Amino acid sequence: MEQTEAKGFKRKVALGRFSNETQYGRTFFTDKNLDPLGKQAADILGSRLVASNRFLVLERPDINQLRSEQKLQGLESIVGADALILGSVTEFGRSTQGKSGFLSSTKIQVARAKVELRLVDVRTGHVFFSASGTGEANTESGQIAGYGSKADYDGTLNDRAIAAAISDVIGGLMSKLGEREWKTDILKTEGNTVYISGGARQGIRPGETLQVFQAGEKVKSGQSGFEVALPPKPIAQIKVAANFGDSETNEGSVCDVVQGKLPANTANLFVGELKK
Repeated sequence: MEQTEAKGFKRKVALGRFSNETQYGRTFFTDKNLDPLGKQAADILGSRLVASNRFLVLERPDINQLRSEQKLQGLESIVGADALILGSVTEFGRSTQGKSGFLSSTKIQVARAKVELRLVDVRTGHVFFSASGTGEANTESGQIAGYGSKADYDGTLNDRAIAAAISDVIGGLMSKLGEREWKTDILKTEGNTVYISGGARQGIRPGETLQVFQAGEKVKSGQSGFEVALPPKPIAQIKVAANFGDSETNEGSVCDVVQGKLPANTANLFVGELKK
């Protein structure tokens, strides 16, 4: 069956520290990494990533509370991430502008924000992407001959300005996360039957054929100091027979081997798209 759509493999991304590097809203007793402005930015970014339906978003700033709750339930299942997102609010300010006429007056409240985002490879600590975004929000009120709305402090401007700054940068961040080629892992084999991670929510449909690869050897580079994976080797093809699971965290697919043969030890194997 010819494949007509790209797989929507959902990368696991962890939201790490998101700090406020400005003086806005800070006091002498405020913890720099727990500042409300930084938390606002992290919450907005997390919501945008979840709403995109392209990522599995993992919580990291509140990981201690999560571990405590899991301990109460006898669980220990913190999942590792493919990339860590770090960020900061580097600029933030508010101003009030106004003008007056013979019988009228107008006041405009303006908030401006700038955020910096970085993507970190959790295996090496290498920052492989960084970008900044800016945003602005305003609200206007006016009076004529003493009648009309008053320019009360608008607390929503902070969120709107930060949200605009994140909107300015999130497209590039999501594109960078999605650059890597789609692949998934083998859960279990039973004879010629292969169970793999990922199902309908990742675009894996019954009837299509996928490729099984043997991962290339990892060799440490003397030039960069990083491990370099040699090209993988295709060893078999599998055909999707059915999907299972009821959510993006537990779905999978049942496949049949249609070409080649899988070794008994599948630890070094992964599944990718069939190259035409």
